[in-house]
Amino acid sequence: MERLSNPIRAYAWGSREVIARLQGRPLPTDGPEAELWIGAHPADPSMLDRPGGPVSLLAAITDDPQGMLGATAAAEFGPRLPYLLKILAAAQPLSLQAHPDAEQARTGYAAGNPNYVDPYHKPELLVAVSEFTALCGFREPKESADLLAALDVPALAPVVAALRTGAPEGLHTAVRTLLTWPAGQRQELVDAVVAGAETDLPARLARLYPGDLGVVVALLLNHVTLRPGEAIWMPAGNLHAYLDGTGVEIMAGSDNVLRGGLTPKRVDVDELLRVLRFEVLADPVVRPVAVAPGVVTWPAPVREFALFRVQLDESTPRVELALNGPREVICLRGEVRVDDGLAPVTLHAGQAAFGPATGGPLSCTGAGEIYVAALPAVPRG
Repeated sequence: MERLSNPIRAYAWGSREVIARLQGRPLPTDGPEAELWIGAHPADPSMLDRPGGPVSLLAAITDDPQGMLGATAAAEFGPRLPYLLKILAAAQPLSLQAHPDAEQARTGYAAGNPNYVDPYHKPELLVAVSEFTALCGFREPKESADLLAALDVPALAPVVAALRTGAPEGLHTAVRTLLTWPAGQRQELVDAVVAGAETDLPARLARLYPGDLGVVVALLLNHVTLRPGEAIWMPAGNLHAYLDGTGVEIMAGSDNVLRGGLTPKRVDVDELLRVLRFEVLADPVVRPVAVAPGVVTWPAPVREFALFRVQLDESTPRVELALNGPREVICLRGEVRVDDGLAPVTLHAGQAAFGPATGGPLSCTGAGEIYVAALPAVPRG
């Protein structure tokens, strides 16, 4: 294992305390710190702390893809780490967004569509570390119709009628109608929705994004509150927005995002509607599955990643994980020694490490909590 130094992304919605507290730095920070990136994404790769000086993890993988990733992963994914691990610290809502599937990403990027910055899909899994609230996936359209009708906003009658059909085509019509609302009438509609709402969510969103139709579209989505240890799985085409809280997030190594509102950034309505899946996401919450003493995972139907949480204490002072391919470890609490048979590293809260595919089973000892990213594999205790 090799220790990593990891970049922090300073998006406006980030916390001024969470990541700094994790790393033991002074609070509050001068500016928002939204995401701690642990990986080899070209936009901001981690650095390997080597005796001769820092070396980009991206460069190390590019120079020796088979040694770092393993022959099988290098053949399937090319000379790139197929996942990106993050600590996400949301003090304010993120944009309403969706991600393309693999074919959409490939064709969009090849065609030079400016919405696509790389040719890869971006399914993602977020595990709550604190209580975490989010909007994720469409709820049953008829339930959304009842909610909008209760607002008593006459202008929404066509949207309500479309939702009442309960059909995917009706949901598509409702979303398109809202996202293409005449610009000069948007503030009036948002104000009316806020005035009629029984919850404070529309008012909270409207204070941050006045006149943004994402405030209304948000009411068509599942509003969930995760307890620590619960997760959200967001496959391609599902509209979502994280609202607040701290989580460990893992995703395929892509930065393709199509936004639908709650943002000053570019919104391409036509491309978003082409990518969205107009289907009900009945239960977006993924519960942890115990796979060994002290170890849980959150099943995700992808080839690019698997995520494990390891909790070590007096009753479980040692865990061994049989991992496939390259692995990353981030410590959230305590002191944990991780040893892949190549070189052991002791991690404290906020510290991370990377191990190449040539490493053996990961031995974890100590007292604390770590998250381990790898390719899909089954750990053993």
